[in-house]
Amino acid sequence: MTAAPHVAMVLAAGLGKRMRPLTETLPKPLIPVAGRTLIDRVLDRFAEIGIERAVVNLHHHRGQLEAHLKQRAEQEKPPLVLSPETELLETGGGVVHALPALGDAPFYVANADVLWLDGYTPALLRLARAWDETKMDALLLLQRSATAFGYEGRGDYFLDPLGRVRRRASHEVAPFVFAGVQILHPRLFKDAPTGAFSLNRIWDRAEAAERLWGVAHDGLWYHVGTPADVAATEAELGHFRRPRGGG
Repeated sequence: MTAAPHVAMVLAAGLGKRMRPLTETLPKPLIPVAGRTLIDRVLDRFAEIGIERAVVNLHHHRGQLEAHLKQRAEQEKPPLVLSPETELLETGGGVVHALPALGDAPFYVANADVLWLDGYTPALLRLARAWDETKMDALLLLQRSATAFGYEGRGDYFLDPLGRVRRRASHEVAPFVFAGVQILHPRLFKDAPTGAFSLNRIWDRAEAAERLWGVAHDGLWYHVGTPADVAATEAELGHFRRPRGGG
């Protein structure tokens, strides 16, 4: 184990196409779920573990998101640095564009639209405790596909008993889905492509070098990709929080 990251990035620039019509007038990270916007839920998690600085990239409905984040920064932690994109750079390009604000040490990256409930130990701390930069360039939080609420895909990865990760082949069904949270080392982005590209290319590079690892999430995780998913997740969260045995 090595030092825990002190900086994080939240990926919030995407178009949210599957969330239309909501995202025709609203950036997906500002969609409320059970009374709290998606991006505030993610930033709250980082605040809880004492992150010193969070970088947020912006593009779709940039003005709305920027105004919301500036208001939040006046009232709540963590301190924010905004990384606007004139052209959509996707996940990998967005991180590369933000590297000057992220620094030279390992950092968290989280999708702005992920929603999870922690187990006994916060997932972000579990990632930090598992992180070992002597053998890792990327450490992914993974959710078991069978327990990923609202997820119906074929999974993303296999996870061996030691924590090493392998992407599934096209004909396979994998038991884990990427949960949208990770720790990355800046060295992964040396000689990275320019312009827009997916973090999948970076993960594949780490896997080829046997430096891609994972941690299985031990709490609940919700796939919130469509307006129907929002309603279903709110109903599930309400059921989960409702006192049992009461009238």
